[in-house]
Amino acid sequence: MKAYTIIRSEEQYWMYCSDLEKLTNEYRENPSDELHDLIETITLLIEKYDEAHATLKELDPIQLLKSLMEDNHMKQRDLAQLLAVSKGHVSDILNYKKGLSKNVIRLLSDRFKVRQDAFNRAYELFQVSNKQNGNAEPKQVFTQK
Repeated sequence: MKAYTIIRSEEQYWMYCSDLEKLTNEYRENPSDELHDLIETITLLIEKYDEAHATLKELDPIQLLKSLMEDNHMKQRDLAQLLAVSKGHVSDILNYKKGLSKNVIRLLSDRFKVRQDAFNRAYELFQVSNKQNGNAEPKQVFTQK
């Protein structure tokens, strides 16, 4: 089995992310303590790299989601399928009209191998206050913890 060490480059980071996704899928099909320990180790190494490079803290949860979707070549319909929601619901999330639920945060965190708190931060939602003139006003929303 491959030995995993501290991540020192972006290339190594993405390789570990890919390995983690493969191992997670393998674990779902054939769980074992050895695989579980390896998944936890790689996850810690990835989280350590994320914290050191603080790229996730610069983006609000929706910006982060859009970036991850782009990086993973995901379309809105793919996200709708992952979250088991309608395409309209995904559109509302991506357009700051609906917040991220606890379940959605868990699913996104698991799929993209990102800590839940990256998605569980405050960001503004926009509500249409007067449908006749289409004025939208920002409303501060805090996602659930």
